[in-house]
Amino acid sequence: MKAIAIQTYGAPEGLVVVDLPEPVPAAGQVLITTEAVGVGGVDTMIRSGALAAYGFQVGHVPGSEVAGTVTAVGDGVDASWAGRRVWAFTGTGGGYVEQAVVPVEQVLPLPAGLSAAAAVTLGSAGAVAHFGLRHARFAPGETVLVRGAAGSLGIMAVQLAAGAGAAAVAVTTSSAERGERLRRLGASHVLNRSGDGGAHAPTGYDVIIDVVAGPDTASFLDRLNPNGRMVAVGAVAGQPPADFGAKIMTAFQKSLSFAAFSAATVSPADLRAARSELFAAAGRGEIEAVVHELLPLDEAVLAHRKMDAGDVFGRIVLTP
Repeated sequence: MKAIAIQTYGAPEGLVVVDLPEPVPAAGQVLITTEAVGVGGVDTMIRSGALAAYGFQVGHVPGSEVAGTVTAVGDGVDASWAGRRVWAFTGTGGGYVEQAVVPVEQVLPLPAGLSAAAAVTLGSAGAVAHFGLRHARFAPGETVLVRGAAGSLGIMAVQLAAGAGAAAVAVTTSSAERGERLRRLGASHVLNRSGDGGAHAPTGYDVIIDVVAGPDTASFLDRLNPNGRMVAVGAVAGQPPADFGAKIMTAFQKSLSFAAFSAATVSPADLRAARSELFAAAGRGEIEAVVHELLPLDEAVLAHRKMDAGDVFGRIVLTP
């Protein structure tokens, strides 16, 4: 089968098309013929070498979520899975393939009418946004700032916060055109990347959902209201400065909080329930899966170039 592997860590050109043996599902696994593969920010970080400390080796196949049809099941798996359209989480890799083997507990059936591309746009990003807001103890009536709102994760945080009754949802983004698209998805105020602009935007926020991190992290702590909570759900701009937490101590009397959030800390049962509801809500038209572009699997290099350039609004989906 055709797959995409990392031959050299660094630039997108280190991704190459390879031929791998057709996988066979082991006990507890299913084989999925993929229709759509999500291209996530973590894929680009792994490919760049930024996560080398986690032991990724040459030949690693990126990709954490796929959607398609189950074509075979391993021992111990209910045979009724065969033939079903599903979404699946492949972990830190294994998704950029024509056929994926996945533990059955990481597989969810897709509702009728939900496309494979929509599923890989919602499955991981929607769950992180949902539980990231919960981690921040967001409550209806509070003000929310989504930092780095143009990716699939930020777009979902905007929609979920607006839908759950936020008093205001501000976003940081790189252009007026992106800002208008985010307004149509629920944003009430559009700011530049530094968090400035928007004459009528709130002067402070109860919750900041941060997809970006990087060197400017500390400046956003200044934008929190008393008892405000900032939760990092991504780090597309890299790690924050080592001393960024000093801002919290300097503003001690404001009782500010900073936390990181990973979906790895959520129970499998809770993740399944949240993802199932997100898929159902998308099927009902209550939330939108924003697909930036569909590209063939063998154009993964182009997909990663677009990601690195910051040219993506929503999610790029590879189609085997």
